[in-house]
Amino acid sequence: MSDDTPAVSTTDLCRAFDGRTALGGVSLTIRRGELFGLLGPNGGGKTTLFQILATTLPFTSGRVSVLGYELPASAAQVRARIGVVFQAPSLDRFLTVGENLAHQGHLYGLRGTPLETRICECLELVQLTDRRKDIVGTLSGGMKRRVELAKGLLHEPGMLLLDEPTTGLDPNARRDLWDHLAALRDRGVTCLVTTHLLEEAERCDRIAILDRGRIVAEGTPEELRASIGGEVVTAVPRAAARLEPVRKAIEDCFRVQVRAIGGGLHIETKDGASLGHDLLRGFSRDLASVTIGKPTLEDVFLKATGRRLE
Repeated sequence: MSDDTPAVSTTDLCRAFDGRTALGGVSLTIRRGELFGLLGPNGGGKTTLFQILATTLPFTSGRVSVLGYELPASAAQVRARIGVVFQAPSLDRFLTVGENLAHQGHLYGLRGTPLETRICECLELVQLTDRRKDIVGTLSGGMKRRVELAKGLLHEPGMLLLDEPTTGLDPNARRDLWDHLAALRDRGVTCLVTTHLLEEAERCDRIAILDRGRIVAEGTPEELRASIGGEVVTAVPRAAARLEPVRKAIEDCFRVQVRAIGGGLHIETKDGASLGHDLLRGFSRDLASVTIGKPTLEDVFLKATGRRLE
């Protein structure tokens, strides 16, 4: 694969299940060596796209290429060149770490010295060399995920696919896993990660936000936040029943667009401090709180969909 060949390219990709659209025309390009995130709510289409790229799910229409190979015609070639870490655990908990990796190597035709060399390299990469003889069932959740990473990397794939890889991990283990992904990216491995967590998406080089089977925003975290512009003011009415009347009154008074979302009123403005002061002065009887902040990826999702990222 040449340096300018995308790791992933999809054009008008669609997938339907019993008349329900899971993906509705997804066009996406992922460059080689990127740490790319698919961000979105559960049911938004992330896992469907992941499964198509991992060759475990056929698509209804469109075009897909992975590492320069077209799907579904070249599915076997793609499988040999990608590593996959599924959301559900894939380790045999009754075998040792080393035995799990050895069996994985056998699936890819690795034997003898080449297999031993790769096991040692991968365990060193995920900092588990001293755990090689440990039974997997005795490891912590974070360590098990690192063994899963080592399994996915054993055959030196051109791209690593990870579906919600931090599910069930505590904050420290999540942070460690993302540090490992950043190190892999620095080694030139393309990493594609699905997540519904905003703080994880912030660590990606680029993000595609999926909602209801469509890409609603795409870019670097900085580009996406900049698309909001200025600051975001959130005002919460004292009474839920007053949400719509207060929204209308603020729009009429300040000539700004006010979105009523999740019990709060969201306003994008260039000068959050000034608007916040004016809201407290003019609507103190109606508002329980007013907060001012820089745009976040959740604000991007709100602007694109009119809903919070649940």
